[in-house]
Amino acid sequence: MKRGLGSGAGGVTDTAGKAKETRGPGPSVRSRGERAVSRGDTRRALVWCGTELLTERGFQVTGIDEVLKRVGVPKGSFYHFFANKHEFGEAVIQNYVGYYARKMTRIFDDPSLSPLARLRLFVEDAKRGMHRYGYRRGCLIGNLGQELASLDDAFREQLEAVLLSWEKRVAGCLKEAIEVGELAVGTDAEALSRFFWIGWEGAVLRAKLTRNAEPLDQFADLFFEKIAVPAPLPTRSPTANTTTTITRRARGR
Repeated sequence: MKRGLGSGAGGVTDTAGKAKETRGPGPSVRSRGERAVSRGDTRRALVWCGTELLTERGFQVTGIDEVLKRVGVPKGSFYHFFANKHEFGEAVIQNYVGYYARKMTRIFDDPSLSPLARLRLFVEDAKRGMHRYGYRRGCLIGNLGQELASLDDAFREQLEAVLLSWEKRVAGCLKEAIEVGELAVGTDAEALSRFFWIGWEGAVLRAKLTRNAEPLDQFADLFFEKIAVPAPLPTRSPTANTTTTITRRARGR
């Protein structure tokens, strides 16, 4: 039976408290890892702490000892749940994918918004997330893809499968946009979704380098400007034009 945090996990409260990050303006907010610690869920605390660290620093730079120190548990607790760092990394990816799936469901299944408005909301939500952490954190999947694609085929295949699932989710949204007239008939929703994710992941990386939202805004603004069907110009009806002509002629007599 897997053990949670008990009285034997010395210094949990102090260590977790020191792990709180300095974020943007506003009150201090406990991370998911810290909340898991307070509930005594050791595995979840380790995975969320790993998610936060790997999103910011990457897989190879992040050491197991740092995760253990932040969570406040001994090394034996880590190996009780994970055989090695590779297995831990897989758990972190699965955790991030689950978190992102819930976010996408909340945004893309919102019937109160038009399809393109949902995609815009997704972009704005991501921007707020990056701002909250000072643009130090980007997309875990994109980060690990750049770092590990040439080093580990198992990770590479797992990460590519995630991106393909995200492309499918956005393609569904774009197909709805075609149906309601926000995108031109004949638009290839799958190709456009792939283009979105290729560009968006690049913009997220660039935002980490510039430490601001400018790359995100530049990509999103141009993407929506180029794909959206322009609103039709107002036109006069033939009856109105005929009436105006007759009225002008009558005045000229």
